[in-house]
Amino acid sequence: MYQSMTVALALLSLIVSAAPIGPAEHGKTLTQQFYARDIATLWSRMDDRMQAAMKSQVALTEFRDQVENQLGVEESVIEETVETDAGLQMYTRKAKFSKFSGYVIVQWALTPDGKVAGFQIAPAKAGQIPAASKHENYRTKTLLRLPFDQPFLVFWGGRTLVQNYHAAHANQRFAYDMLVSQAGTSRAGKSQENDDYYCFGKPLLAPAGGTVVQAVDGVADNLPCKLNPAALLGNHVIINHGNGEYSLLAHLRQGSTRVKAGDIVVSSQLLGECGNSGNSSEPHLHYQLQDGPTFGSAASLPAQFVQYLADDQPVARGEPVKGQTVRPARTF
Repeated sequence: MYQSMTVALALLSLIVSAAPIGPAEHGKTLTQQFYARDIATLWSRMDDRMQAAMKSQVALTEFRDQVENQLGVEESVIEETVETDAGLQMYTRKAKFSKFSGYVIVQWALTPDGKVAGFQIAPAKAGQIPAASKHENYRTKTLLRLPFDQPFLVFWGGRTLVQNYHAAHANQRFAYDMLVSQAGTSRAGKSQENDDYYCFGKPLLAPAGGTVVQAVDGVADNLPCKLNPAALLGNHVIINHGNGEYSLLAHLRQGSTRVKAGDIVVSSQLLGECGNSGNSSEPHLHYQLQDGPTFGSAASLPAQFVQYLADDQPVARGEPVKGQTVRPARTF
């Protein structure tokens, strides 16, 4: 069985005052040095804790040989991402290797001054890579508008797991979580009540015309940080756009749903209000486009919205991503 070398990153946080220095380029360089067996250079890049965990350059050499013997050589890079975790810059590389049928994850944890504080290379586990989807290159048929009129922050959205934790699940592969943020926070006060959250009660609108196939309104809103997994979607509306595409808007405020199954709706029509019902820890909107009316069995589809602003820049058609503030560019 393949034995991965993983240094526990949670134990290796290090406070350094220097600014980050190109973590993506550092990660690429370190990976190439590892493949090239430039062990002495790699060893010199490791901080004291990392060297203590590795024990010796001989152990690092033996691990390099194990990778090639059991996984083969890297044939292609599928994806590279960089994120910050506990003060470290995390470079993650998903790749295909010659002797392994699945994906392999190569990850380096870098201190702000470029020292290696953690390293692993191992076959990807479930949840480490986006779920497989036959819809990767799908072009949305419906002309979708953003389902609100004021600026919302994209909290989760995009194609990678760094951008969007939904991407690990086939039935939510391209879903979005959106909320209202002011001065870098989604709430005011002590955040003990839903009313403390800026998006709670904000109007949610039909992203396009169609027929309502499901509308739920009776699920109580959770207290912040309390989830209700027994009713995953909480109060929600599902709209059939008539072309094999269905919009799902979930976690609506109890008592706010303005439509019922069978209703014909038009673009921009009020559907309800942003809430905190269902499997939700704080008020937000969960939106996804799917290829059927039933959440769970339907596959998630890429949702490309039209005529919106992303961080005040006009987008004619696109997919918002994590960290962007988005709003419609015109009245629909």
